[in-house]
Amino acid sequence: MSHGYSPGWRRFSIAVLRPVLFGMLKREWRGRENIPAKGGLIIAANHISEADPLAIAHFVYESGRYPVYLAKSPLFEVPFVRTVLRGTGQIPVYRDASDASLALRDAEEALRNGECLMFYPEGTCTRDPDLWPMTGQTGAARLALTTGATVVPVASWGAHEVLPYQKGEKGGLAGELKKGFHPFPRRTMQVIAGPPVDLSAYAGRPLDKDTLLAATDDIMRTIAGLVGELRGQEPPKQLYDHHRAAEERRNTP
Repeated sequence: MSHGYSPGWRRFSIAVLRPVLFGMLKREWRGRENIPAKGGLIIAANHISEADPLAIAHFVYESGRYPVYLAKSPLFEVPFVRTVLRGTGQIPVYRDASDASLALRDAEEALRNGECLMFYPEGTCTRDPDLWPMTGQTGAARLALTTGATVVPVASWGAHEVLPYQKGEKGGLAGELKKGFHPFPRRTMQVIAGPPVDLSAYAGRPLDKDTLLAATDDIMRTIAGLVGELRGQEPPKQLYDHHRAAEERRNTP
């Protein structure tokens, strides 16, 4: 399926969600001037809660761009939800490896059409016990290097207090959070956008594993730095590797 959307559905989504988000959440926003008004754009953000997509989407929309997410394909099978997602131009992501290229194809087409794509390079909510960004997957870097799209790093903080991730770690800050949905009292969503990530060092290089991992590391470390700015703390020197940690747990007697 090629990328497309209905202007009417986008207007409808704005009319419904914008007043709700203004009413539910307090805002502390910085760096909106770093989001370009036109052209293919990748927003690369940290992921601490299932509530932060709406908070970051609100920030991006008020910065002048309509956010397009790569959403899990099962959502496109739910009646009405499917209609809204298709109508607003969201892009399905398939778990089946044989169909995974379809998501990248549609995402590449959307970027070339000047859309603003929202990426969580970690691929899931962070499993870092203290909620720092993890190492990332390479899809955002691949698309940026393939299309030349600008990558703007975005960090958010606060959504974990509204809706802690259910599969979060038991230790650290994640272990201190009270499970469940906590809309009251109103929480402050801190969001900051940094200057575009400079990926010029990778221009002209083959898109092999080493290139993509290095570019992804640049993106994730930039995001981690912004998270540290919001938290008033230094991010860890080595980002949490969820897959490595899971493998170590499996191999521990």
